Amino acid sequence: MFGYDWKPERWLAQESDRHALQRTGRRLLQLQFTVKATNLKSEFETDGEKNMSYIERAISDVLKSRVKSSKCTLVVGARQVGKSTLLKHEFSEYNWTSFDDSLTRLQARDEPKLFFLNNPCPLIIDEVQKEGAILEEIKQVVDNSQKRGQFILTGSAKLELMKGISESLAGRVSICELGGLSMREIYRVPFFRHFVPTEKYISEREKELKPYQDIWEIIHKGSYPELYDVDRDWQDFYSSYVSTYLERDIHELISADSITFTKFLTAVAARTGEILNYANIASEIGVTEPTIKRWVSVLERTGIVYILQPYSASALNRAIKTPKIYFRDTGLACYLTKWLTADALKNSAVAGSMFETFVVSEILKSYSNEGLDYHFQIYYYRGKDKRDTGENEIDLIIEENGVLYPVEIKMTGNPKASMGSANTILDKIPEKKRGTGVVLCMIERKTYLRDNLIALPVEYI
Repeated sequence: MFGYDWKPERWLAQESDRHALQRTGRRLLQLQFTVKATNLKSEFETDGEKNMSYIERAISDVLKSRVKSSKCTLVVGARQVGKSTLLKHEFSEYNWTSFDDSLTRLQARDEPKLFFLNNPCPLIIDEVQKEGAILEEIKQVVDNSQKRGQFILTGSAKLELMKGISESLAGRVSICELGGLSMREIYRVPFFRHFVPTEKYISEREKELKPYQDIWEIIHKGSYPELYDVDRDWQDFYSSYVSTYLERDIHELISADSITFTKFLTAVAARTGEILNYANIASEIGVTEPTIKRWVSVLERTGIVYILQPYSASALNRAIKTPKIYFRDTGLACYLTKWLTADALKNSAVAGSMFETFVVSEILKSYSNEGLDYHFQIYYYRGKDKRDTGENEIDLIIEENGVLYPVEIKMTGNPKASMGSANTILDKIPEKKRGTGVVLCMIERKTYLRDNLIALPVEYI
């Protein structure tokens, strides 16, 4: 029938052997694939660890303490300063949701009970200012429990959050401010006290001094963590940052077109470190002065600029009452004003004001990273209280425990005693004592210019 001597038992044995070989082959292929996948995963993780090394944030211990002792903690700061990364690193056991997502916001607004069922405590809510109505619901949750650390909220529009917090969570929330990376964080300096030029501070700071190499490279690069995590192109990062800021934050707060507002951003960046002149900016941009005031307020509320108030005292009746404006990030200011390299910036006409902006920002971060509010401790002075002709200026006045510490910021490696000549103006204030003055500059080591005036390298901040 088959044309040859066919034996069923022999055929079954051959088929069994063939299937066994196929199964063995498949197992070998699966094993090879698994090994390759494991190796690839290992290589990927190695590269990730190399390129995405986490930079420890100076505020971490303060934040953990606040979360442990408070029912609700709010972390405020500009976009991209590392709020989400910090919280995911330090509070990995928390559930996480973000109001950047419109569907999440919709559920929180329309069905808050369902929202909390889907997102149980302990819970981190990112960009909480985008759905302020949830604060009232959070109030009810924390009021019905004695547990601590139930909520951690983050936001990038500070004053909107402060308004909602004061109305709904007053007395129930602890507030922390996170800025960009400080020099202490970049160079991993284990020193956590805020800058104030007392003898004790200077002595303790000297124990943890590290030389800051290529300081102009860092001034130009800026302080956003992503620029230090990966090999990110500087222009690409800031171009994307400005676009995202305009689309997500500004669009919700003002009605201006993006081109006009970008021109405004650039005009303010060009004036960092200067007295705030609304009329001058309005004339350049071609909008009204009240509009410029509203827009500057938006920049302040979203963490882009800091408004430094003048020192006020009845004894100083010839002092200027107008504040100064500083960009919080020098890299963003450089991008907006088209200083494309550190060398070009260092040798430019704006180098002094950019250096001053950098130093002011570092001092502010030393306060916020210790969980302190600097708004009623740091001022500046400009006026004619010392002489009728010409104005005197003190770049910063730091007030602590009834003592006023005058601070000069100079982009020089050869400071002079005359740089502190305006400091005696503070002696006119009867209820305050004048402390040691300092000149923060590019000098290599601490140098006494007078018995009450010290030149300090910026490494002392």
